[in-house]
Amino acid sequence: MSNIQLALWSFPFLLLLIFVRVPIGLSMLLCGLGGSWVIYGNADPILNQLKQVTFTTFSNYNLSVIPLFLLMGQFAALGGLSRALFKAAEAWIGHRKGGVAMAAVGACAGFGAICGSSLATAATMGQVALPELKRAGYAGGISTACLAAGGTLGILIPPSVVLVIYAILTEQNIAKLFLAAFVPGILAAIGYMITIAIYARLKPQEMGTMPPMPMKERIAATVATWPVIAIFVVVVGGIYTGIFTPTEGAAIGAFCTGIAAWASGGLNRKTLLDSVLGTAVATGMIFMIVLGAGLYNTFLALSQLPQEAAGAVAGWGLSPILVLVAILVLYVILGCFMDSLSMILLTIPVFFPIIMALDFGLPPEELAIWFGILVLIVVEVGLITPPVGMNLFVINSMAKDTPITHTYRAILPFVTSDFVRTAILVAFPSITLFVLRL
Repeated sequence: MSNIQLALWSFPFLLLLIFVRVPIGLSMLLCGLGGSWVIYGNADPILNQLKQVTFTTFSNYNLSVIPLFLLMGQFAALGGLSRALFKAAEAWIGHRKGGVAMAAVGACAGFGAICGSSLATAATMGQVALPELKRAGYAGGISTACLAAGGTLGILIPPSVVLVIYAILTEQNIAKLFLAAFVPGILAAIGYMITIAIYARLKPQEMGTMPPMPMKERIAATVATWPVIAIFVVVVGGIYTGIFTPTEGAAIGAFCTGIAAWASGGLNRKTLLDSVLGTAVATGMIFMIVLGAGLYNTFLALSQLPQEAAGAVAGWGLSPILVLVAILVLYVILGCFMDSLSMILLTIPVFFPIIMALDFGLPPEELAIWFGILVLIVVEVGLITPPVGMNLFVINSMAKDTPITHTYRAILPFVTSDFVRTAILVAFPSITLFVLRL
């Protein structure tokens, strides 16, 4: 068996390990070490590889941004910032048909601007918005579906942990990726709100109503969101303007959200310890996946599969757009049973050289950034695609009186919205890149 064949056979074996519930990081680590062992023929280079990959991976300064953004999200939830965002959005549009569901999506977008995690955004906003949607008379399916879709905004709107990992893997500028993701993220939120508006007209019986709030209460609810606005402006604005690096921005953001949580009474000795422990557990899980992916990707590099695949695809003479669409469809399928970080770490070393070898009429840096944003979008589409979308199960577990089939049915319009938006961004790269060109 050639090295290329060995690498190709490693993919179904890896998926088998994941299917039998071996942790994803451990699955990639075992496949990487096992494949390298077969190529080398003895264990000595494997031990040396394990030492070198572990050191080079975790000595990367940029990785320190991950626990800081995770801690920022923990503090934001403790400080009641998620509830303040939802109440402000609800105050202005909650009385309209479908308005409370739109408010939930808007609050997810706002919380995503200070969180950076899809599942964390969905879980946090689910705790806040589900009771309000139920009290307003919304059907269970549309309630869970809008929150599952809104949760994907957690990594679409910067800052994003997944974009940080993509930037490290492809050696791109983190700040430029954040900047490029901003417009597609806003388009996603607007698309979801339009979807809810259409849904409300087609199925008004599933939408509840609530009385309009007095202007005084609307203003008060809006003013209560000032910590979120201030933190977003300081962190993201500071990164974009170059005042500080993404890592420094994450540290400042964690400090500011901690102060906001303490001022609101949500942060004390116990919750501080719980937040640090939660951050440590999540960071450990992510870093284990990063290490496993690093060893697996080292094995793929030894096999020469990425280079051979890039050369083969370039030699087929296929349209670059056709190749891109095929890759994006594969990401949607993988997203049904893998988390976004694992997919990025597993596939980018293979797909990125293929895309960079094709001619899309873009400079290399713009092509890399455009591809990264498209991948980020379709990865999140997979998290809300039935039957195994992870966000669907996270939200549905909080609404035990809503059958999962109702959530599946109600999520389909949101998935359609995602496909339409992805097609637009594929057809018109300038939508993603025009901010970088200003």
